[in-house]
Amino acid sequence: MNKDPKLAIVFPGQGSQTIGMLDNLITIDKKAREIVNIASDVLGYDILKIISDGPKEKLDSTEVTQPAILLTSYVTWLLWKHESNTIPSVLAGHSLGEYTALLCADIISFEDAIMIVSERGKYMQQSVPDSTGAMAAILGLDDSLIEQLCSNAAEDEIVSAANYNSPGQVVVSGHKNAVNRLINLAKNAGARRAILLPVSVPSHCALMKDTANKFSKLLDKITFNNAQIPILQNVDAKLKTNAADIKTALIKQLYEPVRWVDTINEIHRIGVTKIIECGPNNVLSGLIKRIEKSFELFSISDKPSLDKTLI
Repeated sequence: MNKDPKLAIVFPGQGSQTIGMLDNLITIDKKAREIVNIASDVLGYDILKIISDGPKEKLDSTEVTQPAILLTSYVTWLLWKHESNTIPSVLAGHSLGEYTALLCADIISFEDAIMIVSERGKYMQQSVPDSTGAMAAILGLDDSLIEQLCSNAAEDEIVSAANYNSPGQVVVSGHKNAVNRLINLAKNAGARRAILLPVSVPSHCALMKDTANKFSKLLDKITFNNAQIPILQNVDAKLKTNAADIKTALIKQLYEPVRWVDTINEIHRIGVTKIIECGPNNVLSGLIKRIEKSFELFSISDKPSLDKTLI
């Protein structure tokens, strides 16, 4: 394998899933079918059937969405490696996508990765009673103003910035009533958009701290290796290869914000000029364009997009 110091590969998180997102990928390489079968054995159900046939409500449930996206993104990565014979200088993933990065950096095994994200999804789903948590996207306001509005909206509840996705696009998370108060304050402050997101789990905020404690005990049972490819993690956007440091950051990731803008800026700072998004849809590519316009961007989700990237 040839290492390309100018290349980074990134992996999408929850929300990128679509029915059928894996179907044409598994026809390209028969090894992909073996990977899918291993995932189904670990999970105890036919993950490919849900990805291919739905129902959408099932695929969108957090405990299914997370292994489904990781599986799809990992199969895409394997096809890239097989066809290109090139590995990147750095890996990163948005929220859930960070676990795909860990897997591709050989920090954890495939079986452990599938199990971890499935359990992570269950823990997150169970963390907050139904209809009490929420997330919202706020567009068109400065980060510092959104942070101040969160403080004003919280009262005796929790609402805080959860994802710094791109300049002028921040997702907030917390108690549903507090999030609704924040939406009203953001609109009054001139936000271009301030809308609730169709999710039930308030990720990346203090409501996930109890979940993080449970999750930490699960991770203690897993073997973590030093990274074969450096990764940038969500909580601090710093390059890491040490297994213990990586595990600590994973626990914090549940209740601290995703610093995607800082991550992409760091990728640019270290001299990367080309970024490939491996996984369903191209959500991250859109965000990256708004953060740093100089990157050469590619998104691989099927055979035509793979071929285009290889040119």
